[in-house]
Amino acid sequence: MAEKSRIVPVILSGGAGTRLCPASREAYPKQFLPLLGERSTFEETLRRVADAAVFADPVVVTGEDFRFLVADQLVRGIPQPRSPLP
Repeated sequence: MAEKSRIVPVILSGGAGTRLCPASREAYPKQFLPLLGERSTFEETLRRVADAAVFADPVVVTGEDFRFLVADQLVRGIPQPRSPLP
C-alpha cells in the first residue's frame, strides 16, 4: 500500500515591509510583527501548516537579512505536541 503524500508548504517571507510604516522597518518587516494579536502573521502561517498528518516541514523562502527572525519565529510558531501525561 502506498504511503499518503503530504503537502510541502512553501512560505514566501521576503520584502522589507516599507508600505506599512511606521510599524514595519527595513530590518523588521510586517510579516514578523504581531499585527493582529500575540503572534506575527508568519507565526500564524506556521500554525496553519503544523498538522504533520497533512503537511511536511515547511520550506521558508526569505532574504539573508531575515534568517535570524525566521529561525526565532520558527521555534515559537510551531505548536509543540501536548504530553499525554497529566
